[in-house]
Parts: sequence; structure tokens; C-alpha cells
Amino acid sequence: MAWNEPGNKGQDPWGKKGGNDKGPPDLDEVFRNLSKRFGGKGNGSGSSISTVSLVIVLAIAIAVWALSGIYTVKEAEKGVALRFGEYIGEVEPGLQWKATFIDEVTPVNVETVRSIPASGSMLTADENVVLVQLDVQYRVNNAKDYLYNVVDADSSLREATDSALRYVIGHNTMDDILTTGRDKIRRDTWDEIERIISSYELGISIDDVNFLPARPPEEVKDAFDDAIAAQEDEQRFIREAEAYSRQLEPKVRGTVQRMDQQAKAYKQRVTLEAEGKVARFEQLLPEYQMAPDVTRERMYFDTMQEVMSGTNKVLIDSKSSGNLMYLPLDKLMQNSQQNKSVSAQSKPAQPVLSVNSTTNNSSMPLDVRSSRSERTGRN
Repeated sequence: MAWNEPGNKGQDPWGKKGGNDKGPPDLDEVFRNLSKRFGGKGNGSGSSISTVSLVIVLAIAIAVWALSGIYTVKEAEKGVALRFGEYIGEVEPGLQWKATFIDEVTPVNVETVRSIPASGSMLTADENVVLVQLDVQYRVNNAKDYLYNVVDADSSLREATDSALRYVIGHNTMDDILTTGRDKIRRDTWDEIERIISSYELGISIDDVNFLPARPPEEVKDAFDDAIAAQEDEQRFIREAEAYSRQLEPKVRGTVQRMDQQAKAYKQRVTLEAEGKVARFEQLLPEYQMAPDVTRERMYFDTMQEVMSGTNKVLIDSKSSGNLMYLPLDKLMQNSQQNKSVSAQSKPAQPVLSVNSTTNNSSMPLDVRSSRSERTGRN
């Protein structure tokens, strides 16, 4: 039977006998009882003491809460702040404070260069299979997009890299992938990755794409190694030819310049000689006008002397009589030089010939006398 039912004369829960309901208990009495338990005197000041205790406890709790909100963002990081799950901004590096249980800050490293590898056997445009390896280096440029635009930005970038690499490899031949087209494939893959991730806004920027050496199938590896070696030899020969060209070009330029200077000097010399001859003829004109025969004869002798000075022939006037002494100095000097070079004992030089144009045939050489006698007999 409940304490407040009719006919129940027991004591009620609030300590009232006879079951008389006189309302809820007095709060002051409750506080006094508590203060008694904690050493209070049970008078009217118990209520104020309990209030002070609650204030102290509350102040301590607030202090602990405030201290718990102090945190540090590292130099290479940026913090993404949320308030009740809503983005409110980025937090710069340094000592910061947040409201615990209200604000949430997630630090993101935006300075470290991260790397994602991609590799696999892929089909080329000429229906060959090649093993390709790629390494993508990137960093975070927007912490908010990196954390909340996609579930996992790193995984999304990895899938985009694999898709871009397979697309580019599928549009190039195996020879280009293994030899000359490597840089173009790297550039095309980079552009394709950026095109794919731009629509997802991953908060990531690509710093570099390293296209690692690709390998052909093992069955044709030796043949491709020979092809690559031949290509390297070709490049080496080209470099050697360019070096030889750079070495030879200054010499050729010097020769051309020297020939040009010689041509200019020759032109100037010929011009000056022509001008001198013109001046000389202009000086001879008055003399020619005064004595034409003498001047003409003198000019003839000067010209013949200049023309005949370079010949080895000796001309004898048959009308003159008497002995003509002929001394072959050119032959003597030539024989002397030959004898000095061969031996110290040389044959004596050719004697001086005495030629009589009329009667002295004994002084002539044998061949001259015979020819003269034959000529006399015929006459």
C-alpha cells in the first residue's frame, strides 16, 4: 500500500507522520543538511557557503576548459577550423586557441612535397605491351579542399595518375616510349593529370612528373638495347661533328678574312700601279711631242729589256763580226750547287766558249762545227 493512499497511517518519505501532505521539502533545509555533513554549523550561513563552493568548482572547470583549448600549428602546416562542423576559416602557424567541444582544428602540412608512384604493363598504340613506371610529386595548396572536397585526396590523385598514364601510353608507339618520345610522354601525362583533377578540386598542385625508364618485354629486350645503343652512338657522332665544326669555323673565318684583306691589298696595289703608269705617260707626253723618234726608240728599248729579262735565250746578231764571249753563269751556278750536295769532288765547270762568227771554227764545240759544216756543204 502506498504511503499516500487512504487508510495508510505510516510515515511519508519526507519524514511527516500520519501521512499528511504538506508539500515538497525545503531547499534551505536540504542545504543545511549538506553543510552539516561537510562540517557546517547548520545555521543560516550554510546557503552562502554552498554557493561559494559551487562558484569555485565552476571556475576551476572553466579554467580547465580554457586551458584545454590551447594548441600549436607548426610552421609548415595550416589548420582547418570547424565550428559545430561548419568551416570557419584557416588557422595560421603559431600558438592558437580554440573553444573545446565547440571548435575543431585539423592541421595539414602544406610545405612537404609528397610522392605517388604509378606503374604497370600497358598497351601501346602499335599493340605492344610495355612496362611503365611513373612518379608524381605534389603538395597541398588548399587545406580545406584537400580535407573535405573528396573522401581521400591522395587516393583520388593515384587513380587519376593511373588513368592519365594509361591514356597517354595508349596513344604512343613503343619506339617513342622507349627512345625519343619520353619527354613528350612525360609532358602529356602531366597535362592530363591536371586536367582530370581540376574538376574534383582536390586542393593539390603537381610539382613534377618523373617518367622512369620503361622496359620492353623480355623477348625483345636485346633488340631494343641494340637500338638504344645505336641511337646513343648517333647522338655522340652528332656532338663530335658539332665540336669539329666549332673548332674549324674560326680557322675558316680567319682564312676568309686574310684572303679578303689580300684581295683588297692587291686591288689597291694594282690601282696605285695603274695610276703611276698613267702619271708616267702623262710626264712622257711633253717629251714625246718635242722628240717623237728618240722617245719612241727609248720606250721600245725599255720595253724589250723588260720583256727579255725573264728568258734564258741568247740572241746573236749575225751581221756583226768578231768574237763573242759567252759565259753561262746560270749553268755554272746550277752545277756548283748540285756538286756540293752530291760530293766534294765534282767535275770541272764548263770552259768559256769562244765563238767566231766568221772563220774561227776550231774554237767552236763539235756539234756547232758539224752543224756549220753541214750547212756549208749544202750551200
